[in-house]
Amino acid sequence: MDLIEIALVLLVLLTVLLAGGVWIAIALMACGYAGMLFVGGSVPPGGVLATTVWGNSASWTLAALPLFIWMGEILFRTKLSEEMFRGLAPWLNRIPGRLMHVNVLACGIFGSVSGSSAATCATVAKIALPELKKRGYDENISLGSLAGAGTLGILIPPSIMMVIYAVQANVSIIQVFLAGFLPGFLVMALYSGYIAIWSLLHPEKTPPPEPALTFREKLRESAQLIPTMLLILLVFAALMFGWATATECAAWGVMGSLAIAWYHGMLSWESFFLSVMGATRVTCMIMLILAGASYMSTSMAYTGVPQALATWVGHFNLSPYALIAALTVMYIVLGTALDGISMIVLTTAVVIPMIKAAGFDLVWFGIFVVLVVEMAEVSPPVGFNLFVLQTMSGKDSNFVAKASLPFFFLLVLAVAIITVFPSIVMVLPRLAFPA
Repeated sequence: MDLIEIALVLLVLLTVLLAGGVWIAIALMACGYAGMLFVGGSVPPGGVLATTVWGNSASWTLAALPLFIWMGEILFRTKLSEEMFRGLAPWLNRIPGRLMHVNVLACGIFGSVSGSSAATCATVAKIALPELKKRGYDENISLGSLAGAGTLGILIPPSIMMVIYAVQANVSIIQVFLAGFLPGFLVMALYSGYIAIWSLLHPEKTPPPEPALTFREKLRESAQLIPTMLLILLVFAALMFGWATATECAAWGVMGSLAIAWYHGMLSWESFFLSVMGATRVTCMIMLILAGASYMSTSMAYTGVPQALATWVGHFNLSPYALIAALTVMYIVLGTALDGISMIVLTTAVVIPMIKAAGFDLVWFGIFVVLVVEMAEVSPPVGFNLFVLQTMSGKDSNFVAKASLPFFFLLVLAVAIITVFPSIVMVLPRLAFPA
């Protein structure tokens, strides 16, 4: 049996296991074990499983993962979500689209401290949807902008997805974090631009502006956001100027989050325990998936399947742009059936050799992967943000999916822009880490 046939057998096995409801981590380990059987008796599958899982789990780099998750869990239980709308709304009253821009800005701010798309979407939607509906804003564009902007939780650093990709691709977490800033602002600008244009084209669906506030009144309304913004700036500055590693920044972020929770009077033993347990559950789920993925990756390396697939794709002589277009379509298709973490851990071992051969920077490719994972979050039938908004709005899945469609295409446009102009992604990592 040649290597392509082995790859097809393992793909069919993985598909059958996932379709049968087997946990993703267990399915990955089973496929890795099957791959080791193809290698022959010279390599013990059980021994490789034990050493691979331990070697990839006992990582100082991965220590940042539970800390960033815990940081988001702590802030999720403060008054940040309640103060977000109140603090941002006064500054947007004269911009076309007005308070609908709060969805984009609030998701950008909360996403930078939560690192989770689902948490960002759910938190901002819980506050923004009732407020926008009460003020008479169009529900279609409100839901669509929340579905799209909710994905900023995995693009604007610190991001759980970025940590997972950096570990899988063996690149610097700090460089991937820095690379995400400008693309994050680009996506926010595209979203806000679309909202402004839509509002100008449909003035009848936008309520009249609210009474103007003085500059001092605006500052008073936004005062509660200052501690969180200072925490974000501190984490960003520490990463940008190399004052601390990603793991150390995560630790400082947790300390800052606890201080903010105490400042808001929300730090109690109950909230502390709930934040620890929430972070523990999410971390265990992700670490188990990573353990399965690392075993499967090691198994693939023994079989030689990734190199064979890369060589097979290379025979098509695709240009770099054609390769990126093909991978974009592939990830969009995967996004209809898999969550973002699974997409990264299942494909990295196979795709990285192709990307290296095409001459793309692996840090740049990390941002590309995060953007296409964002597309998956708003792609039916398994787009998680669509599920969140469907539950919170009471609308059916078709309504929410249709509302989010323009923002899905804006993400496609963002991928095209960073592909044509890769310096948007790479300028900050190169400034911080000159060659």
